[in-house]
Amino acid sequence: MIMGAAGATVYYNLKQRHPTLDLPVIDYDLALLFQPMLVLGISIGVVFNVIFADWMVTVLLIILFLGTSTKAFFKGIETWKKETIMKKEAAQQLESSGAGDGDVEYRPLPGEPNKRTEVSIIENVRWKELGILSAVWVAILALEISKNYTTTCSAAYWVLNLLQVPVAVCASSYEAVKLYKGKRVLASRGEMEANWKIHQLVLYCSVGILAGVVGGLLGLGGGFILGPLFLELGIPPQVSSATATFAMTFSSSMSVVEYYLLKRFPVPYALYFIAVALVSALAGQYVVRKLIAILGRASLIIFILAFTIFVSAISLGGVGISDMIYKIEHKEYMGFESLCSS
Repeated sequence: MIMGAAGATVYYNLKQRHPTLDLPVIDYDLALLFQPMLVLGISIGVVFNVIFADWMVTVLLIILFLGTSTKAFFKGIETWKKETIMKKEAAQQLESSGAGDGDVEYRPLPGEPNKRTEVSIIENVRWKELGILSAVWVAILALEISKNYTTTCSAAYWVLNLLQVPVAVCASSYEAVKLYKGKRVLASRGEMEANWKIHQLVLYCSVGILAGVVGGLLGLGGGFILGPLFLELGIPPQVSSATATFAMTFSSSMSVVEYYLLKRFPVPYALYFIAVALVSALAGQYVVRKLIAILGRASLIIFILAFTIFVSAISLGGVGISDMIYKIEHKEYMGFESLCSS
C-alpha cells in the first residue's frame, strides 16, 4: 500500500517545480545522501522483524509514531506562525505602495515565487542522481535475491548481507564528500553555499540507516521519519514531502521484495491495496495543492503528515495490542524468534 501511494506521488511530483526556486520539487542531492543508507537499513530492519516478537514491534511503533507526529505537529504550528507573519508583511507592503485592498500574494518562502510550476519529466529529472539511486537499488535487490538461494545463516548468506554495506556507503559517501567540499549544496533551502561538518554528514547518514531499520521492522518505507527530519533541516514543506516520498519509493519497494522472498507477502491483498493507494495518492496530491493555493498555507502539508502518523499509531497500535491480548489469553510464545530456523 505504501509503495503504491509513494509511486503515484512520485510520478505526480516528477513534473512539479520548487515553490520559489527554479529547481525540481524533489531535492535529488538530499535523496542521494539519505536513500542508499535508507535501503541498507531496510534490509537490516527486515531481519529484525523476523527475530523480534510482535509485541516488541507494536510497542516500538506506538512510541515512534506518537513522538514523530507530536514533533511534526509543533513544527506545523511554527511554520503556520511564520506564514502568518509573512502574509501580514505582504499586506503592509501593499498598503504602503497604495495597493490598498488588493489580494495578498502568498509566498511559501522568502523570494519571488516560481512561475513555472510544472514542466516535462524529461526536463525536470536529474538523470545522473536518479541513475545512481537506481543502481544502488538494483545492486542491493540483486544481493537480496541471491541471498534467497543460499542456506539461511550460511557463510554465503552473511557475505551477501555484508556486501550491501559498501554499496550503500559508497553512494552516500559520494554525495557527502561533494557537500563537504562545497561542490554540491542543498539548493532547495534557498542557500547557494553551506558549511557542512563531517559529524553532521555522519549523523544524517546514520539517521538514514535508522529510518530504514524502522521502516523494514515495521513494514513501512522510512518516509515517516525522513519527512520531519527534512523539515528540521530547513527544507520547505513541499520539497520535504516530495523528497521523502521519493526516497520512500525505493525503500518501500525493497521491503515488498524482501517480504515476498520471506513468504510473508499476501499477493492478492497487496495488489488490491496498491490500486487503492495509487488512486488515493493522486487524488490527495491534487486536492492538497489546490488547498495550498487557495488558503496560502504550505504548513497544511506538515499538519497532514502529523495527522497521518498519529492515525497510523492509533490504528496499527490498536491491531497490535489486540493480537498481544489474544496471545496472552491463549498463552502463546511471545519471545524472540531464531533467524536461522525461520
